[in-house]
Amino acid sequence: MSVISAFPPELKAGIFFDGETQSIHLYNSEVSYIMQVINGKHLSHVYWGAKVRGTNLSGLLARRSRCSFSPSTDPNDPSLSLDTLPQEFPSFGSSDFRVPAFELQLENGTTVSELEYDSHRIYSGKQSLSGLPATYVEKESESESLDIVLRDKRIGLKVILTYTVFRDYAAITRSVLFVNEGTGKFRLNRALSMSIDLPHSDYDLLHLDGTWARERHIARRSLAPGGAVIESRRGASSHSHNPFIALLSKDAGEHLGQVYGFSFVYSGNFLAQAEVDPYDTTRVVMGINPFDFSWLLEKGESFQTPEVVLVHSSAGLGGMSRTFHSLYRNRLCRGEYRDRVRPVLVNNWEATYFNFNAGKIEEIAMDARDMGIELLVLDDGWFGKRDDDRGSLGDWFVDRNKLPNGLEDLAERINKLGMQFGLWFEPEMVSPDSELYRCHPEWCIHVPDRRRTLARHQLVLDFTREDVRKYIVNVMSDILSSCPIAYVKWDMNRNMTEVGSAALSSERQRETAHRYMLGLYEVMERLTTAFPHILFESCSGGGGRFDPGMLYYMPQTWTSDNTDAVERLKIQYGTSLVYPISSIGAHVSAVPNHQVHRITSIDSRGHVAMSGNLGYELDLTRLTEQDKEAVKRQIAAYKESRSVIQFGDFYRLLSPFEGNETAWMFVSKDKAEAVLVYFQVLSKPNPPLRKLHLHGLDAAKDYRITELSDGEAEAVFGGDELMNIGLNLPQWKGDFRSRMYRLHALEE
Repeated sequence: MSVISAFPPELKAGIFFDGETQSIHLYNSEVSYIMQVINGKHLSHVYWGAKVRGTNLSGLLARRSRCSFSPSTDPNDPSLSLDTLPQEFPSFGSSDFRVPAFELQLENGTTVSELEYDSHRIYSGKQSLSGLPATYVEKESESESLDIVLRDKRIGLKVILTYTVFRDYAAITRSVLFVNEGTGKFRLNRALSMSIDLPHSDYDLLHLDGTWARERHIARRSLAPGGAVIESRRGASSHSHNPFIALLSKDAGEHLGQVYGFSFVYSGNFLAQAEVDPYDTTRVVMGINPFDFSWLLEKGESFQTPEVVLVHSSAGLGGMSRTFHSLYRNRLCRGEYRDRVRPVLVNNWEATYFNFNAGKIEEIAMDARDMGIELLVLDDGWFGKRDDDRGSLGDWFVDRNKLPNGLEDLAERINKLGMQFGLWFEPEMVSPDSELYRCHPEWCIHVPDRRRTLARHQLVLDFTREDVRKYIVNVMSDILSSCPIAYVKWDMNRNMTEVGSAALSSERQRETAHRYMLGLYEVMERLTTAFPHILFESCSGGGGRFDPGMLYYMPQTWTSDNTDAVERLKIQYGTSLVYPISSIGAHVSAVPNHQVHRITSIDSRGHVAMSGNLGYELDLTRLTEQDKEAVKRQIAAYKESRSVIQFGDFYRLLSPFEGNETAWMFVSKDKAEAVLVYFQVLSKPNPPLRKLHLHGLDAAKDYRITELSDGEAEAVFGGDELMNIGLNLPQWKGDFRSRMYRLHALEE
């Protein structure tokens, strides 16, 4: 037995190496992650889960010999087979038949490789990833990091596995650097960011899927022998699947149970796979999708993979979500708006579409000001000859027919009303009917002698090209410098087809999709750095690129083009599994709703939108006086509570995926204030009496509850009563009803 008497339990986070057992233990107050080097060369995975002291690391890893179809790598130890050994970064072709973490091809055409442990380094803090978004720390004391060097000495391949454990978050991050130190070149055909082998397969797999206007619905199913694959091949993280999966114990729910979450900090093609082997162990891998990917590494070159964030929770999905929320809100998002409350806005898109002029926009702004709205956003149609979606993308100059005195005049009008001014862009696209395309048809993603497939009458600009990136940075900088613009909505309305670049050689064409993402990140870094006062919001037909990579540059995302209050319950509930409320853009729109033609009350639409970053997307001038007064009340109430909603701890109480009701709540860090929102979709005749159990409150405090819908009804309950006995739910007649409560702890 190896007893680690030197283990420093007084430290909140650290990495400890036990030389006797060749074990490495990453830990903080909530989580442990343990590895062991077997026979001086095989890096094996031992444990990931709730914090352990690490008393007997040598006894944690069990092995046994198997049949000849799982070959042994050591003639003197039949129990040592790479096909059954839990590993940290498995190779391809050298006796492990499970899904590999990487695959390379040598100049002789072979694809066999084998990595062996070489060395490791432990250091304080966290290093950035060159050209890629990643979580960060502001002080070295916030984290400990580990670099493990693996080598295939026969070919000169060095692989550096980087791990970081945070002091204040139950999270571990992983990424990989491949370095060619050999004499020739080789091609990476698969370069994932992480792999982990878990000791059994008694898990459910949870992921987020959907499509345009129906993003991030929750899907949960049992693991079974074989592989379960979640992926995108669209050139973006996509509406269809989100770069996130979780493995759940069978009893895991919202508040209890073991949850292992995996989130990929990347915005392009991705792969997340859980494979159950014949011995009921589970291998999880995540990274850039190997589909249509390869990367040529010349002598001396390196390739950096994006980061994966691993979160363990013993408190169910809610515990996992709150870790992701805090980490991503505080140490992934950046800039002036990271910690600032987000403004209430009005966007003119569903109000006018392309049919507007300066007078109409000012008219909407005047009503918006009277209702308490702080920001007006001018959406698509202000540039080129953009009277519909068939042309002018890429021609980023003002349409003087709509705005005869330019953006400067309109921004000044809006500012004089005491409001800020925002603007829509779609920088990554070009219309064939545009001056830009007529001058530079080679600037789009395309393959010679193949058709250029259109989607929404547009093509994708080739951001692998330096001249394209320079053009976009310059034209956007000119516009953003021309007048006081406080907000940018950055849209992207199609995925990649005919993926190729005229700027890349034939042997590098399969690098196009990833080089595009690197180019996009470069452009975003340059613009967000040059204009730090601007609040950037990412968008891709709504939520087609709602991922951690985007949040690194833009701290909020337009969650979905679907603004129907009922549909938004599922969309926002699913989104909240990973992404903080401060990142969720949510708007009140007109009824009948433009996407599903449903009619819901202004209160219900408001309560859903107030559960994120509140905005309005309708013609305010056409509201009834009654609805205008309702909007005023909504905005006033939201402003009183938005710091709690945007930055408090989030608790999901009732799931729209499981019944007719939805409920969630936001609790301030000091538990002195909370906001509770309850929705009922359809009315039931003669319903039973129901209570709703709250979460996250201080059991020792008393709370005064006020209904935000009318501001009149008040009652006082103990936090223990609200959490253990519950709050009586309203009895309603009529569909699509909701109520919002505000809770304040009484002074002791």
